[in-house]
Amino acid sequence: MRKLNIITLILIGFLISSCSDKIEETYKINTPVYMTFDELRASFDVKEAQDIIQPGKIYFRGDFIFVNEYQKGIHVVNNADPSNPVVEKFIDIPGNVDLAVKGNMLYADSYIDLLTIDISDLNNIVEIDRDTSVFPYILPEFEGGILDQVNYESGVVIGYTVTEKTEEVEAYNNDYGYYSTIDRGFLANDVMAFSESGGVDKSGGTGGSMARFTLFADYLYIVDNASLHLFNVSNNANPVFEKNITISWNIETIFPYNNMLFIGSQTGMFVYGLQNPANPEFISEFRHASACDPVVVEGDYAYVTLRGGNLCGAIESQLDVIDISTIEYPQLLKTYPMEEPYGLGIKNDVLFVCDGDAGLKVYNATDKMKIDSNMVAHYSDINAFDVIPLQDVLIMIGVDGLYQYDYADLENITQLSFIPIYGD
Repeated sequence: MRKLNIITLILIGFLISSCSDKIEETYKINTPVYMTFDELRASFDVKEAQDIIQPGKIYFRGDFIFVNEYQKGIHVVNNADPSNPVVEKFIDIPGNVDLAVKGNMLYADSYIDLLTIDISDLNNIVEIDRDTSVFPYILPEFEGGILDQVNYESGVVIGYTVTEKTEEVEAYNNDYGYYSTIDRGFLANDVMAFSESGGVDKSGGTGGSMARFTLFADYLYIVDNASLHLFNVSNNANPVFEKNITISWNIETIFPYNNMLFIGSQTGMFVYGLQNPANPEFISEFRHASACDPVVVEGDYAYVTLRGGNLCGAIESQLDVIDISTIEYPQLLKTYPMEEPYGLGIKNDVLFVCDGDAGLKVYNATDKMKIDSNMVAHYSDINAFDVIPLQDVLIMIGVDGLYQYDYADLENITQLSFIPIYGD
């Protein structure tokens, strides 16, 4: 009888310890705010020059610099005189992140659509073509909390209404404390994003290293998070979608060089050949630790920045120099520590690295094994994001402005101009 009582007590104790309790939990709910598809497709507008508030990608062609205003549109900067650039127009394009230019046609994303814009006359910039629903549905980032249900038929999500909710939920106790059974939907880090150079593309334009758009021959190539989109632009006023090529996950950037595409992802660099531009063929890949990484190429070397301390997964930040002399077998040649690198550029062995809060760093990269010993300039007071190195002029976008430098004489780099950015 005593044994039975002890067993019973043990069983009762176990049941009590595993029972659920009610606890109160407060959390944020991010309810999507929509722009209807009809509103999106009637939203294109051209306005007079506006202040640059939140810059993103940059692109250079001819006498003009195009500066993306993140998810808002594109600033058109007349750069005929690099010492006196003038912002002339603002093209209002909701959801815009990237762009490229062929001839007089500017291609730009607008959430899930691709726009073709005639910029031959700056006093009469017009949308002449729109390919609808060619990109994955995207969701803007949000800070903390959970994402409420998304109605994909209501339009594109342009923001969120944030509310707090407190409710009693079932909670279970275990050795690690309580956990609740609340349905949290999508967490902030689960949001899909089609956003954050290209080199000189065959149209004559040049993108920064953070670009997702580039041109080669009669094709516009665009990467999203997992694939490469091909548009035939032989008639540059009417892009024709041809196909998608699945690449990998967490694709970030695309850089054209020497009849190849170098595609940067959070896990490595992928190389595709363009012998047949209509059918890019996989050549090789170089794997690295999970990190955010743009890639640029010159000669037999690729340069990749890996940014740590963020959602990309890496702990350390660094610059990798990769030997691609045998393109089928890329090999790591040298690694250099960095602080917080974003974009980079290379021109005639002059390497420019945007090291975030650590500023813009300029190196003579002739000796690949001693790049860190050959820094020729360091602008530590600039939070640098991306660069486009031209023959003797560097275009750089940072947190506080658009800079241009004359670097023809590396011993005497001079600032040519500065357009301030007026952040929120």
